[in-house]
Amino acid sequence: MEGLAPGRASACDWVPAASGCGCASPSGRMCVCPGPRRIGIPVRSSSLPLFSDAMPAPTQLFFPLIRNCELSRIYGTACYCHHKHLCCSSSYFPQSRLRYTPHPAYATFCRPKENWWQYTQGRRYASTPQKFYLTPPQVNSILKANEYSFKVPEFDGKNVSSVLGFDSNQLPANAPIEDRRSAATCLQTRGMLLGVFDGHAGCACSQAVSERLFYYIAVSLLPHETLLEIENAVESGRALLPILQWHKHPNDYFSKEASKLYFNSLRTYWQELIDLNTGESADVDVKEALINAFKRLDNDISLEAQVGDPNSFLNYLVLRVAFSGATACVAHVDGVDLHVANTGDSRAMLGVQEEDGSWSAVTLSNDHNAQNESELERLKLEHPKNEAKSVVKQDRLLGLLMPFRAFGDVKFKWSIDLQKRVIESGPDQLNDNEYTKFIPPNYYTPPYLTAEPEVTYHRLRPQDKFLILATDGLWETMHRQDVVRIVGEYLTGMHHQQPIAVGGYKVTLGQMHGLLTERRTKMSSVFEDQNAATHLIRHAVGNNEFGTVDHERLSKMLSLPEELARMYRDDITIIVVQFNSHVVGAYQNQE
Repeated sequence: MEGLAPGRASACDWVPAASGCGCASPSGRMCVCPGPRRIGIPVRSSSLPLFSDAMPAPTQLFFPLIRNCELSRIYGTACYCHHKHLCCSSSYFPQSRLRYTPHPAYATFCRPKENWWQYTQGRRYASTPQKFYLTPPQVNSILKANEYSFKVPEFDGKNVSSVLGFDSNQLPANAPIEDRRSAATCLQTRGMLLGVFDGHAGCACSQAVSERLFYYIAVSLLPHETLLEIENAVESGRALLPILQWHKHPNDYFSKEASKLYFNSLRTYWQELIDLNTGESADVDVKEALINAFKRLDNDISLEAQVGDPNSFLNYLVLRVAFSGATACVAHVDGVDLHVANTGDSRAMLGVQEEDGSWSAVTLSNDHNAQNESELERLKLEHPKNEAKSVVKQDRLLGLLMPFRAFGDVKFKWSIDLQKRVIESGPDQLNDNEYTKFIPPNYYTPPYLTAEPEVTYHRLRPQDKFLILATDGLWETMHRQDVVRIVGEYLTGMHHQQPIAVGGYKVTLGQMHGLLTERRTKMSSVFEDQNAATHLIRHAVGNNEFGTVDHERLSKMLSLPEELARMYRDDITIIVVQFNSHVVGAYQNQE
């Protein structure tokens, strides 16, 4: 396990109690991380951290705009929320962007501030309204802050890899960001693991899953002899065989405090695998291994929360992990064998280059939400007929949760008695939290939620050029075909010009000339990004109605204070995996 990187906050950013979420650190200060963000149960906050000393870079850059009251001119409305995790009635903040929707009983906790017009028409410190935009270097600094690239060595000691490398990046909307990402090479077996994790109700669960899931998958893929060797090494106190080689950005951290707890749970798992497997079969089914790893980790998250821990910090940590939630989309690439395991509504998209050089998108995962008819049918079959109308309401599980599969979220899995017993015996921070004590409506036959993934297999072909793994923050803003085209053109440097579509707008000759000039400029500067994921985020946030990056729009979106950013978009996390077509073709020719 690895420690925190210098300058990186821990899993929680400790702040004064005035803006806290009801959680406490050992030092008595409060934490903004695990609180019920985007949840229907409020925890009263006496102040908004909009003007905090620890503002992120976009907020600091935007601060002159706030001082000059330009915010009201741009956005036109003001809404004061006692509870930033609840959605306002403002049209700028549609409920569809939330993983949780507020329960009606708590709707009064989020309301427009009385005499709100005073805040939009109040005293101005600048006699003349001033426009404020980030400069291109400032925009690049924000977009590139979390980017990471890895190139696979040409020869890894075993075989020439079918993966050339990958680019990844994240752009926060929540503060702190609730998304996580992971990438690692399997050292005791072949292949590479890559995944994105979208948290909700805080970042605790997505953080834990991003640290632990790949170990569970790697252990599930190990042959019986290797498992025995690892167990014997632990018993005798010898050094363990390394299982994974992690590829991490300095901001991607591991929890040192929980490493022993996590290791003990993982060891129990491989001990059970040793007992179940007599070693008669050397072949391991990848699909089965992925399913077992997902389910076992979720079970361990639940069990750790029920058992608790003598250490007060760890005891509260495991409860935060269990009561928050996370979706996961993981790819395992071994030669030409590509497996995608998905739980929730993140997506895996394959970029295919056709013979004429154009690009097409092949979806390798299914969203587990109300737009998936098979998921709706599965849920209804798993519960009595008299719950058919209540198990999914307003396109949400029990009217509250958008994804139908997720890690954690024990409020949708445990019985009511178990929830009450754990809360009553838990720390005061948990017992005082309104969300943890809240029981979902029509909660009769749990569990309603599962972490079991849907696994898709695809055999790579030479025309399969790259794979995109991304959380739903990307797919909410861009169509899959546009995503693949933008990445494909970036990676190849080839641009297939399409007629400019104006979407019904009345465009003058001068405006059309401007669009054509902008497209030509865009082509000449396409390689200002050295990272495919960064390039994709630039388009996701800055594209205008004509499908081109608008610097003014991009600047405004990146300048939003953290209190407003989530109203316009979600966290975005992207991994772009580039395949080695020559190696893939060689595999094909060998058969």
